[in-house]
Amino acid sequence: MSFSDLFDSGFKKRNEDHFAAIVRVAMADGFISSDERAFLDRLARNLDISEADYKIILKDYKTHPINPPHDYDRRLERLFDLARMVYVDHIKGDLEELLLRKIAVGLGFHPENVKYIVDKALTLVANGVDLDTFSDEMKNMNK
Repeated sequence: MSFSDLFDSGFKKRNEDHFAAIVRVAMADGFISSDERAFLDRLARNLDISEADYKIILKDYKTHPINPPHDYDRRLERLFDLARMVYVDHIKGDLEELLLRKIAVGLGFHPENVKYIVDKALTLVANGVDLDTFSDEMKNMNK
């Protein structure tokens, strides 16, 4: 097995675990709505989750560990990617914010602050900022 194979399998496993964590958050209310399903479909494509793996993860999402990044910068990176996806895919209204709030809690952001974090994230993404600006603004949003 080559070094690149090890990297690819580790990257694939992280993507699967990340996807499973998001499925777990989406299932927190007991079901996946059609909007959440559409979001998960797009996320699976973006994370290169195969259809077979997608079905397995949906069935057994609890068997995957929830591993939110310990590093704050990586959490912000994931939030940035998800906020961009939600914004670009034009998921509208309260469902957009509710879904992103659930995911943000799953990523490790504090539930008491998640409304403000998501509002700021969506505003920044709507303004077209890059990752560096997003991270800087999110880190300094209380100053």
